[in-house]
Amino acid sequence: MTDIESLKEMVEESGNIVFFGGAGVSTESGIPDFRSVDGLYSQTYQYPPETILSHEFFMNNTEEFYHFYRNKMLYLEAKPNDAHKKLAEMEANRKLKAVITQNIDGLHQLAGSRKVLELHGSVHRNFCMRCKQFYPVQKIQERDGVPKCNCGGTIKPDVVLYGEGLNSDVMNQSIAAITSAEVLIIGGTSLGVYPAAGLIDYYRGRNLVLVNKSSTPMDSRANLIIKGSIGEVFKQLKWSENK
Repeated sequence: MTDIESLKEMVEESGNIVFFGGAGVSTESGIPDFRSVDGLYSQTYQYPPETILSHEFFMNNTEEFYHFYRNKMLYLEAKPNDAHKKLAEMEANRKLKAVITQNIDGLHQLAGSRKVLELHGSVHRNFCMRCKQFYPVQKIQERDGVPKCNCGGTIKPDVVLYGEGLNSDVMNQSIAAITSAEVLIIGGTSLGVYPAAGLIDYYRGRNLVLVNKSSTPMDSRANLIIKGSIGEVFKQLKWSENK
């Protein structure tokens, strides 16, 4: 039995699957990741991207933050790829219980997924730091400089910057989903970003699957490892409608 056939069988037989994904899920939609050879961390700016995308930098250099953010973090023309679409299909067929993602692009929802737990927030939500009013991403796009609320407050993207904690409600929901999952599929992530990667330690199910182009620290714990394009792998998944 091939690795793809093994994964098909797991999906076929389960109605309690959780997917945990990282940047590699969205690179196939044209959104660059941070840590690859061609990612943001390998490019040269006046400040390292990790510095720019920090809470401290946002507070002290807000205009420069937004210059970088608009140029390098907003990919609003990106479309869901085969992985996003297949996950939405799995949820619609009552096989997938939740998508847990480190991505902030909203492509899972665009593909049709409903139960999406966004560990690092979303570019599509933005809020006034003074009155807490929310704004769509178009408010960030429509002007240069620092976007302001009608009340005069500064608008901040609802994304987790370096130096900020993860949303406790999202974390608790993610822990609950992983703890109760029968099958956990991890895709498109090197599992090197904490505390998100630490969520995997809560898994107690029977089939841990890793789909990634490179090795991860969890390889030794996996029941199935498929190295390759996650879109190509997921495109091949099929199951009987009566299962």
